[in-house]
Order: sequence, then C-alpha cells, then structure tokens
Amino acid sequence: MLGFRFSEFKPEMKGNTPFEQLLNIFQQLLLITAGDVGQALSYMSDLDRQYQLTNDNYGMADFIEDLKRQGYITEENQEGQQYRITAKSEQSIRKQSLDEIFGKLKRTKSSGSHHTPYTGVGDELSSDVRAFQFGDSLEQISMTESLKNAQINSGIDDFMLLESDLEVVDRESKIQTSTVLMIDISHSMILYGEDRITPAKKVALALAELIRTKYPKDTLDILVFGNDAWQIQLKDIPYLEVGPYHTNTVAGLELAMDLLRRRKTKNKQVFMITDGKPTCLKEGIKYYKNSFGLDRKIVNKTLTIAAQARRLEIPITTFMIASDPYLKQFVQQFTQVNNGRAYYSNLNGLGGFVLEDFQRNRRKNVK
Repeated sequence: MLGFRFSEFKPEMKGNTPFEQLLNIFQQLLLITAGDVGQALSYMSDLDRQYQLTNDNYGMADFIEDLKRQGYITEENQEGQQYRITAKSEQSIRKQSLDEIFGKLKRTKSSGSHHTPYTGVGDELSSDVRAFQFGDSLEQISMTESLKNAQINSGIDDFMLLESDLEVVDRESKIQTSTVLMIDISHSMILYGEDRITPAKKVALALAELIRTKYPKDTLDILVFGNDAWQIQLKDIPYLEVGPYHTNTVAGLELAMDLLRRRKTKNKQVFMITDGKPTCLKEGIKYYKNSFGLDRKIVNKTLTIAAQARRLEIPITTFMIASDPYLKQFVQQFTQVNNGRAYYSNLNGLGGFVLEDFQRNRRKNVK
C-alpha cells in the first residue's frame, strides 16, 4: 500500500564538528543578548536541556573550554567568573551574518562593483563574464566562451561567429566609495514583542563585512540614531541595545551627510536600517515627539533631507525591518524623493528582500 511515513523532524545544524554546530547557535545568541557571554551560555544550557544539543561525548563544559582555547572568549578576571567575547568572535559573527544575509544571492554576468557616471576599461579583470557591448576592448573577449556560444548557435557544419556570440571578461574599476551605515536603536525596534534590533544588527554586520572584504579601499562610517544620533565603531555593533528613544531620522541623516562631507571620494552613499517610522525632531534644546501615526511635520522634514541628499547625488538605501503597510508607504515615498533604493524584510526571512530600485524604475525579488 502506497502512503507516507512520518518521523520526527530534526533541523540540520550548520557545521561539521559538534563545536562548529554549537558555535553557530552561540553567535546567534550573542547578538540577541547584546554580547553578554554569560547570558548566551545560560540560554544555550536551557536549549541543551530541551533539545539535547550536546551528548555524552561532547558537553557544554567541553564547548566552553574550546571557546576559551580557540580564542573566542576570554576571562575578565582571575576567578573566571565573567567572560567576554574577543575580536576573533566579533569577526566570526560578521562573517556568519554575511553568509546568512547575502550568502544565497547569485552574481549575474552584468553585475559590477559600484555605479559610476564615468566610463572606462577599469583596472583589473574580474571572474565575471557577460555579453559583449559596444565599447568593450578586444582584449576583454573570452574566446573560449565566445566559440562555445557560436557552436551552440550555428552548429559545426555552418560555423559562424557573430557579435551576439561574443562574451567578455568584465573589468572592475578601482572606484572608491564612502558609505555611512545608520542603525535605528529606538524603542520601536522591540515594540509589540517583536525583536527587530537583532535582525538589524545582522544586516549591519553583513553590510559591514561585505564592504570590508569586497571593497577594502572604501570608507565606512557607522552611526546609531534614537532621540539623537552619534557615531560608533564597527566592533560596537554586536553590543547594541535598544534604548528608551524615539526615532529621530533627521538627526541620523544630518550626521550621515556631515560625515560624507569630510570624505574626498566622489561616490557616496547611505545605508539606513530602521523600522521606517520617524517620530522625533530636535528643535533647539527641546524635542518634538509624536509616536502616533506619521506626523506630517516630522515626515516633511525627513523628506526634505532626502531631497537634499539627492541634489548632492548621495543615494540612500533603506533596509526596512518591518512589514506595516503604512510604514512601507512612507519608505516608498522617501525612496522616490531621494531616488535611492529600499529593501523590505520580515523578521523570518532576511534573505528575501524586495528591492525597490527607483533608479531603474523596476521591481524585482532578490533571493
């Protein structure tokens, strides 16, 4: 008799060794606990009791010893009562976030590094192959790929190499870009029982690691914004916590613009991670706040800054960690005014962004 056999589902854990499997969970918990090693290990012990993460051959005590031995955590005092993460852990968390957020994105033949209004052959050959375009040099033509295309399209008996068969090895221009990364740490990022700050930190770490590894000559400045805005270092991201703040998007954008003015590069951009709702302005020494809906006074000021950035040719890419329809509508308006881009993501699928590319006036899913 045909049918289905059901059994207990056991999710596959990343990593080849027990240590690597537990390390993945540990690093996820570190982001949730804002870098508190003791609390993360306590959560892991609770998970171990409930889901049997360890076994008789490798227990939690073994895992903690391996964390110390391999340099992921260190003791703060001689008694060994407190632990803190090391620079190795911070780098590992960034790499894990990069793999989780952008690891499934496929590179296309037409993809490049940075957009630029200037033309040129570039400096270095890349591994990307794309269709021949007018203006490409003969040295860029990939003969192997081109001949293979001609054989497929015309056949062996009537072999003919046409322009449509030609493919070229793309070049990467050494164009430097200055980026400012903005992270919303207002109270709304944990409102209604939704933890939005942890996904925001993951996206921030992934972006930072992407820039550091793929574009090492670029500059990256990072800031957070609540009632006010202030600059932080990359190493501070895992430790970020939401404060009792409103969302002063204007202050964040003004600081971002000020940081970019100090950079001498021509290409500049802003990445903003937020739940999409500005609720605060600073007027002199006082704050104008309104958390109910979208206050027109605050919205207009925010859109004015977006328009100023557009005039300075500074695109703003918004990563929206929320799904409220009226917030999406605001972000769409903000993106149109700036002529930038917007990515929308719910809390369960950061890799499934919907890219609002108003620069090319189209819509596509990035998977």
